[in-house]
Amino acid sequence: MTSTAPDSPSPADDAAFEAAQAIEAAAQADGATRKRPKPGERRVQILQALATMLEQPGAERITTAALAARLEVSEAALYRHFASKAQMFEGLIEFIEQSVFGLINQLGEREPDANLRSRKIITLLLQFGEKNPGMTRVMVGDALVFENERLQQRMNLFFDKIESALRQNLRETSVLTGAATPTVDAQADASVITAFCVGRLQRFARSGFKRSPSESLEHSLALLLPVNRP
Repeated sequence: MTSTAPDSPSPADDAAFEAAQAIEAAAQADGATRKRPKPGERRVQILQALATMLEQPGAERITTAALAARLEVSEAALYRHFASKAQMFEGLIEFIEQSVFGLINQLGEREPDANLRSRKIITLLLQFGEKNPGMTRVMVGDALVFENERLQQRMNLFFDKIESALRQNLRETSVLTGAATPTVDAQADASVITAFCVGRLQRFARSGFKRSPSESLEHSLALLLPVNRP
């Protein structure tokens, strides 16, 4: 009786096995590549999650632990993209500044009527807040109460710039209408209008986003900026 040794894998079998392993490894690597956020994408995801969390009732103070849990990552993963939570809020403020002032700059180029430019500044500011409720909490400072003081100072500067843009337009309007003290009038009017905008945004945030900042806006604009100013 003769015994036979087990068949040894042929070179063709070895090649097929290696090819299958290579295909599987490539598929796994491709899947990992697709899942891995592109450079800068994770930063955007973090800021979007933070803004969304700020839209929730009672979300004035958000911890990095809660933010990490929402994103299903570790806190250490957050700090690979932002040095601190203050830097995350600075990212939101940069978005607010770029969005609002980008639109205001376009108005300066497209709208020749200074009074209409002022009206449109108010409208776009309030509409921006209405469409971005989480950002509104940042704009009015409710989300910054327990954060670094420089964040609130930066938002104060944001509204100072809004007031400055209004003042420039209002002075132009006052000059055209022959006002005796155009600079003084423009400064006073711009201050009142800016306070109106801040008040509307604060009411929106503190009402749980129930009171629209653009509520009865046309009527308010008619009082603040009549089309035919004297």
